[in-house]
Amino acid sequence: MIRLLVGILVFVINGIYKDRPYPRFYVLETVARVPYFAYLSVLHLYESIGLWRKADWLKVHFAESWNELHHLLIMEELGGSQFWADRLLARSAALLYYWIVVGIYLVSPRSAYRFMELVEEHAYATYDKFLTEFEATLKQQPAPAIAKSYYRDGDLYMFDEFQTARIPSDRRPVMETLYDTFVAIRDDEMEHVKTMAACQKPETAMETLSPHAAAALVHGAETEMVMVTEQSTPETAPQETAS
Repeated sequence: MIRLLVGILVFVINGIYKDRPYPRFYVLETVARVPYFAYLSVLHLYESIGLWRKADWLKVHFAESWNELHHLLIMEELGGSQFWADRLLARSAALLYYWIVVGIYLVSPRSAYRFMELVEEHAYATYDKFLTEFEATLKQQPAPAIAKSYYRDGDLYMFDEFQTARIPSDRRPVMETLYDTFVAIRDDEMEHVKTMAACQKPETAMETLSPHAAAALVHGAETEMVMVTEQSTPETAPQETAS
């Protein structure tokens, strides 16, 4: 069923937008945000009724939606949302898939994460193919202002937070040309794939998912070890200087 849902989405987007890349990316990014909204909605519900509390998961999924938002803003800046029919299709599909993913997540969180893993894999392949076909043209155009703000000049805390397979500050994309922008977006999709794969592992439910929280735990453990070492090391008595 999960592959069927992804297959329908891919078939519709690829069929309608075969020769219109920016509108296709606009629709793709509009729909790609909603599973993260669905995860957040269900997790907030669980927390509200006292069933489950995992604040770092909420933070990671919000960071993922924040990343997808900026992909969407980039596509809007490139003109992908100019035609009303594209906006209507994107928002209608997003609304439909939101409730589908909410239902799946309530029944099987692993299946919901698998759904998004497949969507992100398709997004990665789509952007990779686009980069190969239009490399020369993209390298002649400047990066959009919103891309520079998100990837280079702004607060990068949320950018680091969705990349659970990396340590914070590990990845800093070059952001000069439109080619750089799409390379960054493509690589973001693979980071989403890794995070979705991690969420499906049974042991992950008992672990810290947030990269910043995990780094803080490591730093705290290292600091404690240093303090213990310093306390256990005997002080050397000062030697008297012969007169």
